[in-house]
Amino acid sequence: MAEAERIIGTPDPAEADEAAAAAEQPRGRRRIAVLFSVAAVAYLIDLVTKMLVVAKLEHHEPIEVIGDLLRFEAVRNAGAAFGIGEAFTVIFTAIATVVIVVIVRLARKLYSLPWAIALGLLLGGALGNLTDRIFRAPGVFKGAVVDFIAPANFAVFNLADTAIVCGGVLIVILSFKGLDPDGTVHKD
Repeated sequence: MAEAERIIGTPDPAEADEAAAAAEQPRGRRRIAVLFSVAAVAYLIDLVTKMLVVAKLEHHEPIEVIGDLLRFEAVRNAGAAFGIGEAFTVIFTAIATVVIVVIVRLARKLYSLPWAIALGLLLGGALGNLTDRIFRAPGVFKGAVVDFIAPANFAVFNLADTAIVCGGVLIVILSFKGLDPDGTVHKD
């Protein structure tokens, strides 16, 4: 009977499962490639802008971009958002490292393009700020992050922070829509 099913094209359930798994592998690899590509682009843009800010803007007058609403101003931030926790730079470094490790481990189970983009933004931003914390003064794991985007009546931030916030917002949206990183959709 198995020979007749093969001839007329009736799929064997075991073979169908194997074919589905084989089809999922390249799709998963593409999502991982997207994650790391987005992370690399976010990281490089952040790194280049910070290098420009340190070279051209630090120790100079701020540049007004949109009148009093937005200016570029070089600020070193040893703390977290809004300069909170400047004494805890080592802890922020450890948190960023944990986030990076979790994202890299989660990448193996990633089959969703939107999640790949969101996690890529998060990874690139975390790497950007971690690079500052490791390599900038006052020392290894105590470095101050270079911030330069200064909207009126708001904290000064950088492009790594922007990538982290955009990735986080996208993750919240995906979670509310019920889309999981493995590509499954659940309705609660």
